[in-house]
Amino acid sequence: MKATWNGTVVAESDDTVVVEGNHYFPASSLKREFTTFSNHHTTCPWKGEASYYSLLVNGEMNADAVWYYPTPKPEAEMVRDRVAFWKGVKVAP
Repeated sequence: MKATWNGTVVAESDDTVVVEGNHYFPASSLKREFTTFSNHHTTCPWKGEASYYSLLVNGEMNADAVWYYPTPKPEAEMVRDRVAFWKGVKVAP
């Protein structure tokens, strides 16, 4: 699977986990040169607190487009050390 935004692949892996329709990529597959800080957080009732990164590609910012669970709840262990995408990031084979 590839995650692409603004014409650039920001993550690629053959090892994704699908949870609630979202592909969670290994955190190590995220191309860090395209990520930047975000202080945004949300809470999922069963996965726990999500943290975010923003994407910066070709001079354009996509705020809070990447999320991850630093300390997922026990029932969501499958998303530990993984990232997922939204806000216009295309995820496809």
